[in-house]
Amino acid sequence: MEEEIIYYDKSEYIETDSGNKISRKSVISVPQNIVLGGKTIIQQNCIIRGDLRRKGSGYAVVIGIGKYCLLGEDSIIRPPYKIYKGVFSYYPMKISDYVHIGQRTIVEAARIGQYVIIGNDCVIGRFSVIKEYCRILDNTVIPPNTVIPSFSVYGGNPGRFISELPESSQIIFEQKAKQYYDRFIAKIEEDDKKTSN
Repeated sequence: MEEEIIYYDKSEYIETDSGNKISRKSVISVPQNIVLGGKTIIQQNCIIRGDLRRKGSGYAVVIGIGKYCLLGEDSIIRPPYKIYKGVFSYYPMKISDYVHIGQRTIVEAARIGQYVIIGNDCVIGRFSVIKEYCRILDNTVIPPNTVIPSFSVYGGNPGRFISELPESSQIIFEQKAKQYYDRFIAKIEEDDKKTSN
């Protein structure tokens, strides 16, 4: 069964040379501190806080996001922070390839491995690490500094191990990410159709 095409208003999204599709209604603070790997979709009202970085640090990239990622509507992506030797500091965040982050989810992880699906309404605590091939169910709260092992399904509040994923997860997650990107298509207006005929 083929999944439906998701149409978006072309005027509401910016498409970059590397295929990223970024909603004009998203908030990307200090974009020069954010790197997108390509073919990533950033939906409306998503907030990415590239402005939060350690003062005087050598970190050029505050948030790195891989290819074929989806940052859902109303999600918030901000780097983790802590007080070290009396100084309040932010630290870089790395989101790898093929990561889907659901709607209204808040992420303050240190690292998210590739092939990870995070559901809607989740909170991913500061400095947590989600390894490769994981699924975080809707409404899950992952406490700060949690390390989630590969091939795990986590759910609940606080998040706990629910089950294990099969080794074929990589292929399935990659296909889903690519298919979602391919199905996310700009709506062609009637005027555009007439001029192309």
